[in-house]
Amino acid sequence: MTLVRPLRPGDHADWRRLWTRYLEFYRTELSEEVYAATWSRLLSGAPGEFRGLIAERDGRAIGIAHFLFHRHCWRVENVCYLQDLFVDAGARGTGAGRALIEAVYAAADAEGCPAVWWLTQDFNHAARRLYDRVGRPTPFVKYQR
Repeated sequence: MTLVRPLRPGDHADWRRLWTRYLEFYRTELSEEVYAATWSRLLSGAPGEFRGLIAERDGRAIGIAHFLFHRHCWRVENVCYLQDLFVDAGARGTGAGRALIEAVYAAADAEGCPAVWWLTQDFNHAARRLYDRVGRPTPFVKYQR
């Protein structure tokens, strides 16, 4: 069974291992400054900061999720952005990804957020099979500077 809970200071090594693997999947490298700032933000508990979850199975960290509540011009309530979701390759297909998403949904519900949204790359077929079961795709295309 997968246990999902908020990140704690003692999770740093597991979090870093999992987030590094997530970034490697997306062929991304970040500076030590970004790692440190992200970890600090995830633990700050400050309003408007990111929150982090860790998934464990048999006492071993197998997945993470990072999310943020933010304002939305089309709603009175905040909405929730699920920025990062990762499950170790050896734990995929065990329900850990779904458990992390459901924990984000529960956090959003507790905050009165009616919507949770996220992005993934079109080639992320394994994740998209899960996402098609727990959410619905939108017709939006992302642009950036």
